[in-house]
Amino acid sequence: MPIYEYECSDCGECFEVFVNITKESKEFECRKCGGTAKKKISSSSFLLKGNGWAKDGYSKCGSKG
Repeated sequence: MPIYEYECSDCGECFEVFVNITKESKEFECRKCGGTAKKKISSSSFLLKGNGWAKDGYSKCGSKG
């Protein structure tokens, strides 16, 4: 399940929610004040580890063989 970050437009509270993909919503009820919280655009936690394209040089522009 993806984790989304929400921010309340009334009190400014920020919180994270595990959201089922089939029930994904851009608005959520604030846990603190009950106001409307909207989904924030936040950075992902994507990380490449171990042997792979980054280690093998595929990420370098103009690299040869």
